[in-house]
Amino acid sequence: MDKTTHFRKMLSERNIQEQWVDRALTEPDRIETHEDGTKHYLKQIQEYDNRWLRIIVNSELEKPLAVTVFFDRRLRRTP
Repeated sequence: MDKTTHFRKMLSERNIQEQWVDRALTEPDRIETHEDGTKHYLKQIQEYDNRWLRIIVNSELEKPLAVTVFFDRRLRRTP
């Protein structure tokens, strides 16, 4: 999967590890499909205080493109 420059910048700025991204994309806890053609991959990251990692992917392209990544504050942490 290709990744935008913005995506790569967010990894660095937000201290998000590549292994977490890989895990979220290959073993997501949830996938949301949105009307704008994006898919949101969600994974709870235990080693980061059980916060929810959200990866937004443009899935309408021939080769999916990871657009951005962040820890979603709107989702509650669970112990």
